[in-house]
Amino acid sequence: MANQVEGKVALVTGGASGIGQATAVVMAREGAVVAVADRAEADAAATVAFESFADACEAVRLFVERGFDQVTVDEIAEAADVARMTVFNHFSRKEDMFFDLDEEGREDLLSALQKRDAKTSPIEALRLFAHWAVAEKRPYIRFFEGGSERFMETIRASEALKARARMIRDELTDMLTVALAKAAHRRHPDPDATLAASLLVATWEVAFLEAHRIFHQSRNIKKANTAFLAMIDQGTLGVKAAVEGSPYA
Repeated sequence: MANQVEGKVALVTGGASGIGQATAVVMAREGAVVAVADRAEADAAATVAFESFADACEAVRLFVERGFDQVTVDEIAEAADVARMTVFNHFSRKEDMFFDLDEEGREDLLSALQKRDAKTSPIEALRLFAHWAVAEKRPYIRFFEGGSERFMETIRASEALKARARMIRDELTDMLTVALAKAAHRRHPDPDATLAASLLVATWEVAFLEAHRIFHQSRNIKKANTAFLAMIDQGTLGVKAAVEGSPYA
């Protein structure tokens, strides 16, 4: 959907919950002006209000400016002009407001596996996905622009955020293990899938950290992106070697 709805007006029916709400969220993040229609008018209004707020990254801005642990959910709800429970309708925990792009990244990653060419191995499909995500300036790969260092500093200053980051890494590894096995038509659990997923997630983690380091030194987005993709390519070679002979390589 990237760039297809930017600047357009979208009317989403049944947008207060379920698939309708998820569609409204995605379209708002892609730059559309979203109107939500639903029998539950209050919930529909809350969806629009909170997504406009989230899309503007106001929650992250508050966290970065004041520190994650110093900002309360009540303050976020007040800034968004919604009820406290509306916030929790969108995010199960406060930490997920900071890592609000995690779900979108997971969806794109799974889509890359599911829609890959039959001649492309699962591991190669994920390497190509990284290059696509950088080229398309997907939001979860654009940490190198405006506020990147403060974003990382906010994580380092909060034990809660560091713990959630580790949890996300573990969740991503588990999700990728299952997705790889499914893509290769193997039963889960499969040790080759577990090994490949663990190494792939480790590669992405190192690539992100290296790209942030390069940007800190050079203030050059192109160099940071190049470093990120170089590490992805290098790590992918290692992953392929580790599971050579399997359908994942």
